[in-house]
Amino acid sequence: MDIAGFSAKLNDWLTSAALPIWRDKGFDTSSGGFVETIDMTGEPTRANRRSRVQPRQVYCFAEAGRRGWPGDWQRVAEGGLAYFDRVYLQPNGFYGALADADGHLIDASFDFYNQAFALLSFAYVAKVFPERKAEMIERSNTLLQKLEAHCRHPLAGFEEDNPPRLPLCSNPHMHLFEACLASEEVDGFDTVAWTNLADEIAALCMDHFIDTETGALREFFDHDWSPMPGDKGRIVEPGHQFEWAWLLLRWGERRGNADALVKARRLFEIGEQYGIAQPRDVAVMTLLDDFSVADPIARLWPQTEWLKAAIRFAALTQGEERERYLRSSVRAATALTRFLDTPVKGLWRDKQKADGSFVEEPAPASSFYHILCAIYEVDDCLKRL
Repeated sequence: MDIAGFSAKLNDWLTSAALPIWRDKGFDTSSGGFVETIDMTGEPTRANRRSRVQPRQVYCFAEAGRRGWPGDWQRVAEGGLAYFDRVYLQPNGFYGALADADGHLIDASFDFYNQAFALLSFAYVAKVFPERKAEMIERSNTLLQKLEAHCRHPLAGFEEDNPPRLPLCSNPHMHLFEACLASEEVDGFDTVAWTNLADEIAALCMDHFIDTETGALREFFDHDWSPMPGDKGRIVEPGHQFEWAWLLLRWGERRGNADALVKARRLFEIGEQYGIAQPRDVAVMTLLDDFSVADPIARLWPQTEWLKAAIRFAALTQGEERERYLRSSVRAATALTRFLDTPVKGLWRDKQKADGSFVEEPAPASSFYHILCAIYEVDDCLKRL
């Protein structure tokens, strides 16, 4: 099957199965919030609910609605945001981390990662609910200002909390970068602020997150943005090589920054050359900085990031180079579809073991953001092709 065939298959799965089941079973109509997981019989569980799941699911249904899905996306997107605010929003303006299935907050701690997803959801709500745009602009500006005041790093980027704690992490910056790129596109948002912050994070990534010798992106850092000492500082995740490559491609194309495209290409090469386990042909979880495999488990989300990066590279290249990226996108789509083969259509497996078998567990809602974004990225890039 070529990538256009995979696109058609994935779109059918999304519109006819995934969106309906995550609307009907993944949204708790009694509380208005999104469930954490759905089990393999198609029933929601009573697992504790991570804060990040709420804005991620808001994004999914807002973007599905924006792209024409005819289901009841409005009530779900707005209900999910209201629940996120009601359950997790703290008096200090930040979102807590974890609630139980009844909507009682059980961990109010600050996590920079969760705030980044709040900002992403504000941008998408502003796109699809014009009557709420002014509110989203205000909320977006306010949360960004609070982050700046709470945990600005003296060199660049952000601390993990206030008071500072180590290690510093590239991952929450990646999601803030994504929120910046979404926010700078929304008419009426503070384009200058979001553009400047996107540029700062891109520079932080290219100067510090990416190793100058190998071109690989690390996860954990000391306070001066040098790699964290010990094995922690050696961790390299193939999924994040792909995800940062995709973001740097988007940013680099918008800004006309050739260096970003060069670095993105190297990140992709590392992910593809060292991070794809054979004979499974799936992206594994973790490497070390010598590119040896540290964790052979393959989770679903790195397959989506491989697909997003490969198809965007295909859209930006020509000739044999384009064909190579198209072949890679087919491999990534093939890997992804294996995770989507479940007893109830519209769910997914999260973890594949080294022997190729899948861990028996409920489908986590948090993966939907990755899957839906990948399917729409393929759509957009195929139009460009």
